Amino acid sequence: MNIAIIGTGNVGTGLAHVFSKTRHAVIFGARTTDKGGLAARQFTRDTGLDIRGTSVSDAARQSDVIILAVPYNSIRDVITEAGDLSGKVIVDATNPLTDDFMGLTLGFDTSAAEEIQRLAGDTPVVKAFNTVFAQIYSQGPRFGKTSAQVFIAGNDENAKKVTSELVDEAGFTPVDAGGLKNARYLEPLAALNIQLGYGLGRGTQIAPVWIERHAA
Repeated sequence: MNIAIIGTGNVGTGLAHVFSKTRHAVIFGARTTDKGGLAARQFTRDTGLDIRGTSVSDAARQSDVIILAVPYNSIRDVITEAGDLSGKVIVDATNPLTDDFMGLTLGFDTSAAEEIQRLAGDTPVVKAFNTVFAQIYSQGPRFGKTSAQVFIAGNDENAKKVTSELVDEAGFTPVDAGGLKNARYLEPLAALNIQLGYGLGRGTQIAPVWIERHAA
C-alpha cells in the first residue's frame, strides 16, 4: 500500500518515521515537487530510512491512503491541490488549534474532521493520530508494556478498518471511537494533551489511554 503523508513538519516527519518501518511505501507530499524531494532526502539522511517526496497532487495520485499532517488552516488549499481523491482513504491527523496552540478554533457543533469530509465529498475521512505528540513517533509507541493508543473515528467502516490495520502495524493500539462526529471529542482531547504537556510542563512523552475492566 502507498501512504502519502501531506506535510513535512514535526507530525508529518514523525509519521513518516513510523510508517517507513512497515511494509508500506511512504511518499512525502509538499507544495512543490522540489520541496517534497528535499524533505525526503533530508529525512533519509537523518534516519537512514528511505522514502520519496513529491508535490501534493503527485503524492495523492500515487497513494491509497492520504494522511493529512498540516496545520488545519491549510487544509482547503491541500484538498484543492490534491485533485481527484476517488478511491482514497483520507486520515485526518490535524487539530484546529489557535495560533498559540492553547485553544481550538472549532467545537461543539462541528470538528476539523467533519469540515474536511465536506471538502472531500464522497471520499471517506477518518480521524486518527491527532492525540499523539509528534515526539512520540521517533521514540516509539511503547510505554513499558503498554502501547500508545490511537483513537479512530469515521463513518465508513472499510476506511476505519484500513486505518486500524495501519495503526496496528505501526505498533500503536487502535481504539474504535465511533462515527466521524466523535472527532468533536477527540480534538478537545488533543487540546487537553497539549495543555498537560506544554501548559503544565509534563512534556511530550505522554499520551491519553482509555482503560477498560470487565465485570466478573
